[in-house]
Amino acid sequence: MNDSKYTYKLRQKIVYPSQGVGLIKEIEEKEFKGEKIPYYTIFLERTDMTVMVPVDKAEELGLRAIVPQEDAERALEFIGEAFEPNTSDWKLRYQQNLDLLKKGGILDIGSIVRSLYYRSKVKDLPIMERKLYDQAVNLFEDEIGCSLKKPRSEVQKLILERFEKK
Repeated sequence: MNDSKYTYKLRQKIVYPSQGVGLIKEIEEKEFKGEKIPYYTIFLERTDMTVMVPVDKAEELGLRAIVPQEDAERALEFIGEAFEPNTSDWKLRYQQNLDLLKKGGILDIGSIVRSLYYRSKVKDLPIMERKLYDQAVNLFEDEIGCSLKKPRSEVQKLILERFEKK
């Protein structure tokens, strides 16, 4: 199928908010209620899952291109910067971070990683917050690695270096 009329191209890596980095494997039309609707078929390596997203819903669902290298480098610097800690009420903090995760921008994810990393150094995170932190770290590492074309192990070192600068 000619993919020039679509925002994303075949074999392009994209970010699906709260799911992670995915690869567009196909752009195909499926019949739905008598109408032919184009879909992106996206393979999410981290979860070994394939999802189909209607092309006309991609923006609404937050699908976006991998950030450029400069933005990835900025996100790495961002996580090492000083910040005002979130509320000590973990339920409110969890909801705020969940909202950031749904927004799905690289700085939103970086903000979750940064705040929960430092919070975990003061006190163990509640289980739900720990899961959210792990998810945010994985999303952050995947996109940074993709953007900078670096393996996960190297990205993990870069992140740790930013945290240890303080």
